[in-house]
Parts: sequence; structure tokens; C-alpha cells
Amino acid sequence: MGPLFLTGAAAGAARLYRERSMFNVTKKSIQWGSETLTLETGKIARQADGSAIATLGDTSVMANITYARSAKPGQDFFPLTVHYQEKYYAAGKIPGGFFKREARPSEKETLTSRLIDRPIRPLFVDGFKNEVLVMATVLSHDLTNDPDIVAMIAVSAALTISGVPFMGPIGAARVGFNAGNYVLNPTIDDMDKLRYNPDQRLDLVIAGTKDAVMMVESEAYELTEEEMLGAVKFGHAAMQPVIDMIIDFAEDCAKEPFDFTAPDYSALYARVKAAGEKDMRAAFALRDKQERTNAISAAVSVIKAALDEADHGDINLGSAIKKLESSILRGDIINGGARIDGRDNKTVRPIVSETGILPRTHGSALFTRGETQGLVVTTLGTGEDEQIIDALHGNSRSNFLLHYNFPPYSVGEVGRVGSPGRREIGHGKLAWRALQAVLPAPTDFPYTIRVVSEITESNGSSSMASVCGGSLSMMDAGVPLKAPVAGVAMGLILEDDGRWAVLTDILGDEDHLGDMDFKVAGTAAGITTMQMDIKVAGITPEIMAQALAQAKDGRLHILGEMNKALSAPQGFSEYAPKIETLQIPTDKIREVIGSGGKVIREIVEMSGAKVDINDDGIIKIASNDQAAIKKAYDMIWSIVAEPEEGKIYDGKVVKLVDFGAFVNFFGKRDGLVHVSQIANKRLNHPNEALKEGQDVKVKLLGFDDRGKVKLGMKMVDQETGLEITEAPAEA
Repeated sequence: MGPLFLTGAAAGAARLYRERSMFNVTKKSIQWGSETLTLETGKIARQADGSAIATLGDTSVMANITYARSAKPGQDFFPLTVHYQEKYYAAGKIPGGFFKREARPSEKETLTSRLIDRPIRPLFVDGFKNEVLVMATVLSHDLTNDPDIVAMIAVSAALTISGVPFMGPIGAARVGFNAGNYVLNPTIDDMDKLRYNPDQRLDLVIAGTKDAVMMVESEAYELTEEEMLGAVKFGHAAMQPVIDMIIDFAEDCAKEPFDFTAPDYSALYARVKAAGEKDMRAAFALRDKQERTNAISAAVSVIKAALDEADHGDINLGSAIKKLESSILRGDIINGGARIDGRDNKTVRPIVSETGILPRTHGSALFTRGETQGLVVTTLGTGEDEQIIDALHGNSRSNFLLHYNFPPYSVGEVGRVGSPGRREIGHGKLAWRALQAVLPAPTDFPYTIRVVSEITESNGSSSMASVCGGSLSMMDAGVPLKAPVAGVAMGLILEDDGRWAVLTDILGDEDHLGDMDFKVAGTAAGITTMQMDIKVAGITPEIMAQALAQAKDGRLHILGEMNKALSAPQGFSEYAPKIETLQIPTDKIREVIGSGGKVIREIVEMSGAKVDINDDGIIKIASNDQAAIKKAYDMIWSIVAEPEEGKIYDGKVVKLVDFGAFVNFFGKRDGLVHVSQIANKRLNHPNEALKEGQDVKVKLLGFDDRGKVKLGMKMVDQETGLEITEAPAEA
């Protein structure tokens, strides 16, 4: 009988044999920047249609793709769902809260899901309407490399090998701009310090194919158009080795392509066009959005009524109608005609800006651009109001919050109202990026700032209206912004014959039927955020340069219109809290807090002010009552400050003894006035001149060898508190 257990080389050989018999592993690696990038498949999640694990450094993300083999009957849209998930075990952490497991998606997970969705969605073959599920799961996190780029690469690889009709692969990269130089994939620490490091001026994420850029997302610090375009070109060049690696990877392990042929609905489209082109053109000639929407709906009804019953069940009917709408809108623009609201390609819609419209808020603004309107409100809070962020790479705090709300009535619809969705979170973060670059440092403005944008009307680029309204609202609240910020959305019409047109300040229909949604926000000095989504197979640097140039002109025009309402920060609202900061030595923090928080609670109760202290010894004292702030400040100062030799203080006699009087003169600090220092005459006992509880004025004479305080009274005029320069003769 052989041994029960194999050891050494025999055990290793047996394990290797089992692995070879069970798994068909494909693995590729390249050196990418300062890290090694690896792709692997064949060992985990083998029942998924496509599965890949991407690893950069020690950050690993697994992407799994599944797709339906047929579309649901009557379905006229592409049901792609993308989920990005961060598992706390990836960073060796246990989730907080009572349930101790990952629950609803965090803001980071939601934003990264959108980041993955945006560049891959346009690359599925036209007409493919089968359901596709993309899941990206963070398995390991080295706290250095952000998993979002790794997730995009893993998803691209998994889609490329899955057999789904995907016209990729895509690559992705993060670009920094440090001291005038572009940096590939800067670390998380570098990006966390973006706001406070004048050399780090950019956090840009880019995705694209081998030939063109598909998606850009950025946070910038007043970069020029040339610098931003340079970053895009740098990132697109840097991702090329990744695309080549995915192609090489797929050549070894890709599944057979799914048998799918794009539907030919040219005959159906001809019938749709014949039945409704006249009515549809008339509808698009209407300038008012609601009138146009109603007329388009009526034209669609006319088309359907004219079609045969068999056409009503055709899955491509919706596509044919959308193609008719698109051909009318796009044809008029590309052939040099006016846009549907009568503007040329570079004109911004009429703007009206108003501030201070809500009496009890700390700051408010109503920004209206054409048929898009945002009511934006700013609230100032204290350190207690900061948002605590529990992230995979550690906890942090944020003193600037921006929340975006998009109710159904803003587009004249009836709809369900619930918690914020991906759109609300994404648009809010975009506006946050645009505005955070001009905020004052917390040391200069110790407030928590919350901006809420209520979109009350929408017909194109409500996120940029939130930027403009947010800038005005914060200045109305007295926030000392470095400069006002405005944003504008650009569109694109790109025809198969190569003709193209860039549109400034796009309408909702131009966004829906166009080829690009390109948002640029910034100050008069430069760009603070740029976001681009492409619905075609990417754009060229020439088109992007034209879009950036038009966006700059549009942004400067909007800033001029905003300045008519408010061009500089206003005074604080009487309803806003007043905050005063105090820096104390860190070794005094314990004394201010006291045992179990006893001292700081006493300060809050006695003064009526809010008191917040951090580990660096920065204390924020907040109240609507300036007297309460002063009282809390004085109480804290009396604890941490040291009395100055030679200075005169108000005091109170707390105890009389044979050799003198103990006087409380500096917060809780007591000192001794020797009997010889009480009066300019001989006293047998201090009670001949003083009594306990008496208010007196004392001078700090110095400290004895043991550090005890020595006080004097006889050299101070007890009425005026002034020092007596010449002592009177003794009686």
C-alpha cells in the first residue's frame, strides 16, 4: 500500500497534474508604466460567457460577462447592465454597521459602473438587443492603484473573449499632470492630495479603441484647452499596449463569435418615412419643447396608423422611427441649416441669473438657460456636518457636498420618485468636480458646504446648469471662491461621409439624436472638469480641438451673463453659523476635551456654541451668536494659553492664608499674592485688606523655582487696572 500523503516534489507534481487536467488557463503580462499588468482566464468563473481577471500591482479585478442568446419579443432597446462591486476583504477590511456585509452600492461603485458602461455601450453591434450583464468585482486592493482602471481593462478583456458581438477591445488609463508633465496612472495618494498640491493639477480617466477616444472623465485645476487636449492624446497613446495585449490574449482563448447579423430594416424604414416624414418635419420645426414633443408623438401615431399590423410587431419599428427623427434633425444641421430652436452651431441660449431668491437659506440662485433651469441652494455647516466616507482604501472626510435632483416634473412627465439613481449621482459628481477646484482651503474657510441643485426644468445639460447655479449660490452664501465657474455642453453630428458639425449648448433632442455629449466647465482662466461620451466609434483630435475651442467661447459668454447677477462673494446670511478657528498645541487637546469629554461638554453647555476639535489641534467654534463664540473661545484659551510675565489680569480671591492670598486669575489658574505684595503698607494678615470672593487686579511677577505663580497687587491701581509707576508713601 502506498503512502497516504504525498510530500515535497511528488505533491507539487500531483497538484500541477490536477490543475492541468481541470483548467485551461491563459495568462498574459506586460510592463505598463511602473507596474506589471496581467490578464488571466480559464480558472475562475468558467460558466460565465466571458471571464477575465486583470491585475495591476497587487490590485485585482474580476470581470464576468453573460448574455442572452435571444432578445425578448418586442424589445426595442439594448438592455446592458453594468455592476462594479468593491469587496471589503480585498483590502483586508470588515464592513461597518450592524450587518457587516456589503449592502447598497457606494457612490464610488455607482460612478465606476457608469465609467465602465459609457465606453463599451456604443461598441456593441447596431441592432443587438439581447440582454447583457457585466459584473466587475474587486478581489484585491493594494491601496496604491485605483481599481477603476483595472476594472475597465478586465471588462474589455472579458467582453472580447466572450463571443458577444462587441467591436472592441477598449483600453483605459488615468492621466495626471504634475509640475507640467503628464503622468500615467498616478497613485491614489497622489489623487487624494489633488486639492492641496499645486503641482498636481489633473485626474483624468480616458477610455478608447485603437483608433479613437470613447470616453473622458476629469477633475482639473484650471488647465488650458491645450493642456487638456494634450492629456487626452497622452492617455490614448498610453493605452495602446493594453489594447494590443487584450488582442493577443483573445487570440489564445476567445470563444466562437455569437451568430448575429445586424437586422436589415431598410424596407420598414422606407414605409415609416413615407408615412410620417412630412408630419415629423413639421414637428421638428416647432421651437417650444413641449409643443415639439407633443407633435412628435402625434407624428409617431400617424406612422403607426399607416403601417400594416405585421409592422407593429416588428422589433425594429422603434429603430426605424428613431432613424427618421435622426435624419431630419441631423440633415438640417449638417447641410448648414438652423438647429431646431433656430440657433446656429455656436450660439448659447438666452440666460437669466438670479441670486438671493430664498429668504431663510444661506445662499440661493436660480439659473435659467433656455428651457433648462436649476434652483440651487447652499447651506453652511460646521465640522460636525462633514461627510464621513468609508472607502476601500480607508476612511476620509469631505467638507464639500453637492447633491443633484432630477424630478419628473422637470421634463413634464409623470414618474416615480425615489432615492437618487445613477444619473443623479453621476451628474452631481460632475458638478462637484467642476466647483471643488475653486473652493477655499478649509484652514481659510472652516465651513462644511452643501450645495443642492433642484432641476426645475430640463431641455439639455442640467448638470452644467447645476455648475452655474452652484457657483452663484455659493457666492451668494459668502463662500470666497477663487473665481466664478460656468459649464456648457457640446454636441456632435458626424456623418458616414466624413462631414461633421460641433454644436454649442445642446438641447435634449440634440443629445438624444446626436453623436456626442461633451461637457466642459471652468473659470475664465481654465478648465476644472471635462466629461465626454461618444455614441459612435470615437472621435479624432481635430474634432475634440474644435469642441474645446467652441466650449471656451461658450463658457466665457455664460460667465459674462452670470456676472450680471453676481460676480463676487456676498456677505454671510444672518441665519448662517459664524465659525472661528483656534489652533492649539496637540499636547493640550487632552486638557480641552477632559476626562470622558467632561471639559468640552461644559464649554458647549456654558457658552451655547458648537465646538469641534481635530487631531491636529484645530478647534472650530460655531454659533449664530457672536457672544457665544467669544465665551467658548475665552474658556478654551484660558485652558491652553500660558500667562505672560508682567501682564495685569482680572482675578478673584479664592482663599486667604496667613502668608498671603490665592487668586484665580487666568481661567482655572491660581497664583499666590504674598502678604507683602497686597498693599503698600504692612499687613499682619491678608484679611486686613481682602476677603474671599473679592474681585481684584493682579500683576504676574514671575514663577518660583518650582514653577509656582507669583502675583502682586500693590503695584496695580485696583480701580483702573493700570500699573502704578510710583508707589505712594506708607501711612
